[in-house]
Amino acid sequence: MLSDRPSALHRKQEIVANCHKLPQQNFKKELLSTETISESIQTIFSKISDINTNAITINTVSPVRHIKDGMVENALSKAHLLTAIHANLKSKSKSVNLNSFYFPSFEIMMDELRDYRFYAEDMLHPNKTAIEIIWQKFSEVWVSSEAAVLQKEIAIIQNGLNHKPFNPQSEQHLQFSEKLQQKITAIQNRFSHIQF
Repeated sequence: MLSDRPSALHRKQEIVANCHKLPQQNFKKELLSTETISESIQTIFSKISDINTNAITINTVSPVRHIKDGMVENALSKAHLLTAIHANLKSKSKSVNLNSFYFPSFEIMMDELRDYRFYAEDMLHPNKTAIEIIWQKFSEVWVSSEAAVLQKEIAIIQNGLNHKPFNPQSEQHLQFSEKLQQKITAIQNRFSHIQF
């Protein structure tokens, strides 16, 4: 796993993820050891367990190839991350009571969907078809049938909300809007936290 450290120009020397897209010259990139990654994962597991001992974590490695630093560096980074994840899954600390599993999104992309027709134009990211195949495989194992039904209901509502009518004042559209609002209300009566 490649990580960024602020360069010598900055006083604070800590590992960060550059989510804020700060200029690259602000950082020194280095490959973390499997031990360092493993310790970080163990800390994450521990913190989750402190909040909810019944929580389940599903670990995965991104199927996106990050080749800005090179193909070999990408492969090595992913190998370190895979090694650290599996080391934690095999030897869970007795102090952490957490159910953790691994979902092979990276492996599905590399082994089952290795044909370039499953890649976006940049040849790095999975395309829509590949994402759908990976999601289906994930859903088969991790999404309950009740949640799958709810997902379909929500998708129907989202499609309805995204619909652009030719005539918003027509009787047909007003009836459509009323039925859509009834579906929204029905879901929110069951799950008050869901907002549309």
